[in-house]
Amino acid sequence: MNQDICQQIEDSAHFRELVDKRQRFAAILSVIMLIVYVGFILLIAFAPGWLGTPLHAGTSVTRGIPIGIGVIVISFLLTGVYVWRANGEFDKLTKAVMREVKA
Repeated sequence: MNQDICQQIEDSAHFRELVDKRQRFAAILSVIMLIVYVGFILLIAFAPGWLGTPLHAGTSVTRGIPIGIGVIVISFLLTGVYVWRANGEFDKLTKAVMREVKA
């Protein structure tokens, strides 16, 4: 019986759509995060003097601090974007798959 349900799910057009959209979206967000993170690491490796320059005279806060915080904030934002879409579009597709299987 479980095998039949699994086969019904795999044969569902909504399931294939869900998998394709979710994989494509996750890949795009992963590439964005990878570019941001690797860019930051490359900046650390090849321009440490620029990153170590104070934001303005008389402060110990360097350019690297807000950029590093920006990397962290971007990761939270991208996570939020994924959760927002997962709770919206992806959940609707999941419910459509469940309706097909139960019918």
